[in-house]
Amino acid sequence: MNSETQLRKAEMTDRDVIWDILQQAIERRRKDGSTQWQQGYPNINTVESDIEKGYGYVMTVNGEIAVYAALILNDEPAYDNIEGAWLTNGEFVVVHRVAVDEKFAGQGMTKKLFDHIEEFTKSHGIQSVKVDTNFDNAAMLKILESKDYIYCGEVYLAGGMRKAFEKIIF
Repeated sequence: MNSETQLRKAEMTDRDVIWDILQQAIERRRKDGSTQWQQGYPNINTVESDIEKGYGYVMTVNGEIAVYAALILNDEPAYDNIEGAWLTNGEFVVVHRVAVDEKFAGQGMTKKLFDHIEEFTKSHGIQSVKVDTNFDNAAMLKILESKDYIYCGEVYLAGGMRKAFEKIIF
């Protein structure tokens, strides 16, 4: 199947679809036995705030929303206090709240998303991508490893310690 994927800014009209995708991801994390996203975050207010601030992005497959992520430029206060060390101190893109619609699960969508994020980062002249995930999010840990993200240490975020990774784009 030859499908076209595109990354675009989320719009408020996408809110309900994004929230549905996030709810699916929250339930998947719960079924996997993870503590990530099980305390009322993210929620519909998070989605609305992401869109209003310009952080919300969707990856579409043939025009249909398949993946949601928040992309934040140079702003994650929790990253100032890493137990470890980042690879760079320059500008960076932060990736948060990655969620894949169940219809697209198991099709390599998160890897495609990271390809788009890296291209976005490069096109904006930004040096690196930083991301964190829960210690028990095996799927994301595997993706970050496969995409050559480097483990940098731990950050305290959303009520718990998270593994922090960075990839230098150029």
